[in-house]
Amino acid sequence: MQEDACGFVGANAWMIDGATSLLEPLGLPAASDPSWLAQTLSAALAEAAYAGALRAAGPEERVGTRGLLARGLITVDRTGGPLVGAERVRFPSAAVSVAHLHDDGVEVLSLADCHVVVELADGGVEHVMSELADVRVQRKLEPAPGAHDPAERSRLLRADRERRNTAEGLWVARREPEAAAHAFVAQLGPPALLVMASDGAWRAVDLGLVAGPEEFLRRVADPVAALELMHRLRSHQRDIGEAADDATVLVVEPADQDQDVTRADGLQRLPTVRACAGGWRSRPSPRPAARPR
Repeated sequence: MQEDACGFVGANAWMIDGATSLLEPLGLPAASDPSWLAQTLSAALAEAAYAGALRAAGPEERVGTRGLLARGLITVDRTGGPLVGAERVRFPSAAVSVAHLHDDGVEVLSLADCHVVVELADGGVEHVMSELADVRVQRKLEPAPGAHDPAERSRLLRADRERRNTAEGLWVARREPEAAAHAFVAQLGPPALLVMASDGAWRAVDLGLVAGPEEFLRRVADPVAALELMHRLRSHQRDIGEAADDATVLVVEPADQDQDVTRADGLQRLPTVRACAGGWRSRPSPRPAARPR
């Protein structure tokens, strides 16, 4: 069951990591509620990015990452309304990153803990991630009596989910378009290569299989090395008894400005868009690795 999604259209690329359900599921029409959200939001971002690429061929200003995400979440809200009504707390959520390529560099948006690593044209490497999804729960558990009690941890995680997208909680991609205004946005210089990873793939960094963001970028930029790394990750997780999360990686680089740019999100192929200011093109990378059953 795949609960991640990613894609790119023209100058925009994105990674979506659906959050495992902790509250009572709504029964959305997919393998799971997080899977429904990831696929619905990815399709909505593709449509919004494609429309933006068409406008970019004319005099209208490009839509940045906040605007693109807000448009995608509006579509999610409209699509989910007839299925679940006004329910928000139990509505599935996701971490998301969006990258927008423009004439001066790249804008990277982050909500929660998808990871983006950018190799800049000047040789520098930048790592962008907003906030670990469960870090607030960890902070409460560390000094607390009974910190290793699974029941207490489960209670705190559920309470944390119920506070999401409020002033007291973590902002994530759910169905509220205003979440885009709470995202972290970084403005970086011209990129040579961009890697987006779900937190399941980033476990290779957390577990010390690679030294850090720069080595992760180097490994996944090569398809054979990327597959080897994901295999090592799954083997290591099995050895230490860790449940494996979906591991998804998207590797893109700037396309030549005179190239045609098409959507590549796993959905139907749309007519080609001529990218006046350039867009992304894919680099070979492994297919998403689903959790073992």
